[in-house]
Amino acid sequence: MTADQIKEIALIHFTENGYEGTSMAQIANDVGIKKQSIYTHFKGKDELFLRVYKDVFASELNFVLDFIENNQTRSIEEFLYDFLLDYRSRYEGNVNTKFWLRISFFPPMHLEQEVLEYSYAYLDKLEGLLVPIMEKAIEKKEISSDIDAGLATAAFLGVLDGIVVEMLYGGPERLVKRLAASWHFYWRGLSKD
Repeated sequence: MTADQIKEIALIHFTENGYEGTSMAQIANDVGIKKQSIYTHFKGKDELFLRVYKDVFASELNFVLDFIENNQTRSIEEFLYDFLLDYRSRYEGNVNTKFWLRISFFPPMHLEQEVLEYSYAYLDKLEGLLVPIMEKAIEKKEISSDIDAGLATAAFLGVLDGIVVEMLYGGPERLVKRLAASWHFYWRGLSKD
């Protein structure tokens, strides 16, 4: 139980203050234990950080799997656009998503390789899940038949990346503008009309 409490509090601190701005003493204090008690569960800050990141990785993948499961019958246009909107909502209201995106873009330098492995695994899994959805949309003639499903998926991930950048750097107004413009031209390129 205490290891989970430590991870929950650490997640909040890492999200708000980054790796460097978070101390084990702060985490211990918020959990209500002595700092040395953390070391009963984790070898150090690096292990705690990576365990939190691994848990959040699983949570973010579950979001994608749940979204796909719950939106299978929707048109591809609605499916893709709402995925972007849900990502935006999750960033605004979900500490896991905020941590995931911030740390994926700004990993601690000495843990960069470990963070990138999870980030790339997430992106590869997301791409692998979306390609068959694009292929199905092409078969159903929801998007142009001369579109390559793999390229359409890669371009969609590029749109997602642009939106994430605005979430992290630009603020709500810039995000709305980027989302509207990116989506307009992305969808125009895919649609059969």
